[in-house]
Amino acid sequence: MKKIFLRFSTFFTIIKNKIAFYPALMTLVGFALALVMIIWEKSGISRYLIEFFPLMLIQDGDTALNVLSACIGGLISMMVFSFSMVMLLLSQASSNFSPRLLPGLISNKRHQIILGLYLATIVYNIFTLFSIEPSQEKYTLPGLSVLLAVIFTIVCLSAFIFFIHNISQSIQINNIMDVIYHKAIDRLQSVIDSEKETKAISFPDTTDWVGYAPKEGGYFQNISLDNISKICKEHNTKLYITIPKGLFVLKRKHILKSEKPLSDEVLEDIFSNMNFARGEYIGDNYVLAFKQITEIAVKAMSPGINDPGTAINAIDYLTELFALRMEKSDSGIIAFDGTAYIKLAVIHFDELIYNSMASLRTYCKHDPIVVQKLLWMLNYLMEITCKNETYKDSVKRELKTLLDTMEFDTEADEKKIKNLGLES
Repeated sequence: MKKIFLRFSTFFTIIKNKIAFYPALMTLVGFALALVMIIWEKSGISRYLIEFFPLMLIQDGDTALNVLSACIGGLISMMVFSFSMVMLLLSQASSNFSPRLLPGLISNKRHQIILGLYLATIVYNIFTLFSIEPSQEKYTLPGLSVLLAVIFTIVCLSAFIFFIHNISQSIQINNIMDVIYHKAIDRLQSVIDSEKETKAISFPDTTDWVGYAPKEGGYFQNISLDNISKICKEHNTKLYITIPKGLFVLKRKHILKSEKPLSDEVLEDIFSNMNFARGEYIGDNYVLAFKQITEIAVKAMSPGINDPGTAINAIDYLTELFALRMEKSDSGIIAFDGTAYIKLAVIHFDELIYNSMASLRTYCKHDPIVVQKLLWMLNYLMEITCKNETYKDSVKRELKTLLDTMEFDTEADEKKIKNLGLES
């Protein structure tokens, strides 16, 4: 039973970010509501209401059929247009910004819920239409069901207006980066808060531990630390996950080390709590935010787009993310009931800032304004407090590398930027 629950939890984590999740769920709700209303109509609920609210209920079968047919046709056209707008958004985001943004945009719950509302209303209207006969008398017509169909259609029209507004906002790069930034801040802050429990806890050397490989490959997306900690406590062992989140896991490559040998059943329980997928989400891995915002800045500085303003905005977001990351340690130790059972391999701050700066240097070294912004970012990181003083050594190294690799068309620009770097 426990295995089934864990697998269902992992499956739900993956499927809830798919674009079809909420539409499919709401379609089932619309179908169920239509069946419930058919049962209620057979019990005479419309006959009771028509005596008190005759103006609210349709009393002619042909009129009811025409109204429902018009609602269904209009909703289908509206849904097709909305779906086309979503595809246009994804296409523009992929070509103008970064293909890595697509999973986050596809998992936008507002778009999914609106599309699901369209589908649910269409399904409800269709099944209500089936229950009407043109020759029915007014006392036998499903008047309440038709009234609800009209109300749901009006709600869909209102949702369509909101959808147009939301889609126009979603395509703006500032809003995209703002969403990425806040998701990363929330995730990173939760990781920092969880580290407070492991401040004084050490972890043994893992050199001679037993290594194990997963049966499937994919991006190491998420892990249920509480469940695995319970398994470790139950079998009196400790684990070291040798690969950081976000990296691709190859089959037959050891990514798990155990202090003691583990049985196949225990290994299956452990790997069932590790999620390997073909996509990544910032809510599971904050490092992805650094990659996405860096790629947005790099794409903005490409010759085809040439948008330094977007690159400068991206650097502002990166500055805040790096500043918060400097409050986190590189240990990766996870405690459970006061004992460190798990150690996760993490992307160290030195590697994280190098990966971002290496891409930014390549595409921004010719623009003095963007380079000046990068210098401002690095100088700011040098001034703030951090978890480990070695972080500032990494920042200082990136600052020197940036000054050595910049290439400007005029000596005046180069002299001014170098003076800014020397002042720091």
